[in-house]
Amino acid sequence: MAKAGYDYVIVGGGSAGCVLANRLSANSDISVLLLEAGGKDSHPYIHMPVGFAKLTAGPMTWGFTTVPQKHANNREIPYAQGRVLGGGSSINAEVFTRGVPADYDRWAFEEGCEGWSFAEIQKYFIRSEDNSLLADEWHGTEGPLGVSNLADPQPMTRAFVQSCQQLGLPYNPDFNGASQEGCGVYQTTIRNARRSSASVAYLHPVMDRKNLTVQTGALAHRIVFEGNRAVGVDYSVGSERKIVRADQEVLVTAGAIGTPKLMMLSGIGPADHLKEHGIEVLQDLPGVGENLNDHFGIDIVAELNGHYSLDKYNRLHWMLWAGLEYALFRSGPVASNVVEGGAFWYADKSNPVPDLQFHFLAGAGAEEGVPSVPKGSSGITLNSYTLRPKARGSVKLRSSNSADMPLVDPNFLGHPDDLKTSVEGVKLSREIFSQAGLSKYIRKIRFPDDNVKTQADFEAYARQYGRTSYHPTCTCKMGVDDMSVVDPQLKVHAVDGLRLCDSSIMPSVNGSNTNAPTIMIGEKASDLIMDNG
Repeated sequence: MAKAGYDYVIVGGGSAGCVLANRLSANSDISVLLLEAGGKDSHPYIHMPVGFAKLTAGPMTWGFTTVPQKHANNREIPYAQGRVLGGGSSINAEVFTRGVPADYDRWAFEEGCEGWSFAEIQKYFIRSEDNSLLADEWHGTEGPLGVSNLADPQPMTRAFVQSCQQLGLPYNPDFNGASQEGCGVYQTTIRNARRSSASVAYLHPVMDRKNLTVQTGALAHRIVFEGNRAVGVDYSVGSERKIVRADQEVLVTAGAIGTPKLMMLSGIGPADHLKEHGIEVLQDLPGVGENLNDHFGIDIVAELNGHYSLDKYNRLHWMLWAGLEYALFRSGPVASNVVEGGAFWYADKSNPVPDLQFHFLAGAGAEEGVPSVPKGSSGITLNSYTLRPKARGSVKLRSSNSADMPLVDPNFLGHPDDLKTSVEGVKLSREIFSQAGLSKYIRKIRFPDDNVKTQADFEAYARQYGRTSYHPTCTCKMGVDDMSVVDPQLKVHAVDGLRLCDSSIMPSVNGSNTNAPTIMIGEKASDLIMDNG
């Protein structure tokens, strides 16, 4: 065993890991090591808001692909997850939403997570936020995370918001306020026309603390135990294998895919699955890797009758002009997060809160696996997804080798209600594109084309074109039932010295994007740890 050197070892430098590194190291008597498998967040695309369109594949992701999705035409779907300091917050579309209070009240009052009702966790959302415009009981202005309105939304985004209103959706200037429903322009994790990732917001300002060490390129192999207590982490940097000791606790923030994988490699998980791979069972916890909950996003794509969208800047001379405008003035298309507009609405009007979310992209083919328009044309994209899918999937080991990719099965559309709601989202998307605000710019809706007419046609389209919305959660869920993995203090059941502090602990996915809630989890976790809760 390596010499004692740190009070806390954090495994995973994503959104929650960056929060913990900042908050715990604020106490100079506490020593903290943050391990991140990816590299530093130094690539310029990370920090330019428009860079999102270049980051959904490539070296700053893990390169995951799902197993064949039996309810989605057996497709193996690209599954982008960040592998870089800041994790998903360094490569996402910077959309800032957190769901509705009922999401967190469900955790607390229906799913066994005492202390996690909205009234109890709202202060952590407030504590994290530095909002440039909004300041009321729903928003903070003194936190590390920069949140702002886009200075100049794209013309197509404004046309989208008008089209939604023409369809009957009310305009909503704040999806995180008293009411979520309606349409508008998203607030974003952007400050001064640069991405405000968790790394930029929480980690960069404190990197010079003497009691904080950040190690990138560090692949965790297993958590080290003495008896039933976690005492360290076995990891490697390049070809050098190391073991580091944690005198207080090991804190795992490797995400909803990485966290259950590391747990199972360490002997904590479903006993039969571990034995299948020759892993000695330290603790039989059947919920590890189960309950995977993700949003299944379905895109529609239209070709425009002129170069009105961001696709105009795919041509070299316009690209150079955009780069110059950003360099000189921090404005123009490079300052756009692409996914500018959005809406929350109903497939089923009897629901008390919206059951669909929409993301409008002022361009086409911006993300890995999304269809585009003919070369030389400009397009727009509208994505929709079911906010609270009923299907549950899993993360399993491919082998006992920590370098091997896990088997990721979101089980998309695995519940008939999810398909029904998803289809309504596609139909509503097409109706939005048909309103006067947008239709005057549209030459043709390319996906779905005119042949998609019947309910069966729409169902087939959903199965063929749906994909991940990058929101995997719930694979080591919090609670008190037999399938829960951590208690409401985020301590792993039946072992000591180990907490999980990321989106894997959600019992069910919140009804919105997941980055803000993951940061909230990191904030609350830091209080639980410091109070020894």
